[in-house]
Amino acid sequence: MKNETVFTPFPGYLTLFVTLSMLAAIPFLVIGHYIVLSIITATAAIVLLCGFIIVSPNESSVLLLLGEYKGTVKSNGFFWVNPFFTKRKISLRARNLDSQPIKVNDKLGNPIMIGIVLVWKVADTFKAAFEVDDYESFVKIQSESAIRKLAGTYPYDNFDDEQKEISLRSGANEVHDELVKELSERLQIAGIEVLEARISNLSYASEIAGAMLQRQQATAIVAARTKIVEGAVGMVDLALKKLSAEHIIELDDDKKAAMVSNLMVVLCSDKAANPVINAGTLNH
Repeated sequence: MKNETVFTPFPGYLTLFVTLSMLAAIPFLVIGHYIVLSIITATAAIVLLCGFIIVSPNESSVLLLLGEYKGTVKSNGFFWVNPFFTKRKISLRARNLDSQPIKVNDKLGNPIMIGIVLVWKVADTFKAAFEVDDYESFVKIQSESAIRKLAGTYPYDNFDDEQKEISLRSGANEVHDELVKELSERLQIAGIEVLEARISNLSYASEIAGAMLQRQQATAIVAARTKIVEGAVGMVDLALKKLSAEHIIELDDDKKAAMVSNLMVVLCSDKAANPVINAGTLNH
């Protein structure tokens, strides 16, 4: 596999001066009846004019001679090259690819919609020009292929706190690094450098979105209730220890059970408690 070669062209202004001088000399040659020489001079000047190229910043010109790669001009400016060179301009600027969300299955088989934003540029003009037919189309197709592989590697989300597996929704840095790595490997053949790649759209497919939303809500409720119960148990234990340590009241097992029950109901309830004042003894 051949790699890019930087071609150093001739300065364009010097060659332009020579060409204009030849064109200016033609009328004098005709007047002096040097017809053959004037024709040769005119032909040479026209040929020289075909060799001028202008390379703008962050652009390049790939040069071919009879099907043979001669190099790439990357320096910006006004130059002259062999007039028989075939020239192909390739932009070296960074470009964006905002892929439309596509439907794929995640690691667990759930249908999801996922899209990415890719920032890329041409790093090797030889590969971009000759290793693939159309490098821009190649980037689009390989990006979609990388998205499908990425989605099949990770689940959309983890519903249990005990799960340590990276998911598409929670493992942002790891997932993005894996996406960049996958795209870089796929686009290397076309001489493309991946500058950045991130997930721009991530959601469940419409057919399961409602059910998954209910599952997420249920998981969140269970997690919240677990924290509430843990806190309530600690508060009840602290209350019983404080009452006993400061000798505020002596409680037997039945009274402790009743107090624990009442405190747990108050602390774990999702509504405000309505206290009832007991005017009698604790046994009534």
